[in-house]
Amino acid sequence: MKGKRQFPDDILAVLREAKGLRIRAGTSQHRFIGIWVVVVKDRAFIRSWSVKPNGWYRTFLKDPCGTIQLADHEIAVRAVHIRDERLRDAVDRAYLQKYNTAGALKYAKDLGSPKSKATTVELVPLSSTH
Repeated sequence: MKGKRQFPDDILAVLREAKGLRIRAGTSQHRFIGIWVVVVKDRAFIRSWSVKPNGWYRTFLKDPCGTIQLADHEIAVRAVHIRDERLRDAVDRAYLQKYNTAGALKYAKDLGSPKSKATTVELVPLSSTH
């Protein structure tokens, strides 16, 4: 029995292949925005590039519930802050591998900076998505 909820395989496949993810942080008026997502060990991770005061990362710190949009449906998620350095390093590698085009690589490298690395968040579904 798994102790932590995980996305089903079909959702993980979409997250692995998608170049972006639409997310709404918190349960208040925050809007859906596009961000990058990576999958490591069948778990979905995101990071903040800018760490803006009113951005999604700070919103999740205050209210860890949110929503992601995939295709034509929405999935309720909880944001779990990740402190494990080995896992953060694996997320670094995943960003560099997934976003390796000339235009994206600079931003993928920036997401490995100490500032962005400290914002590593796992997205966990709040309930069964099927």
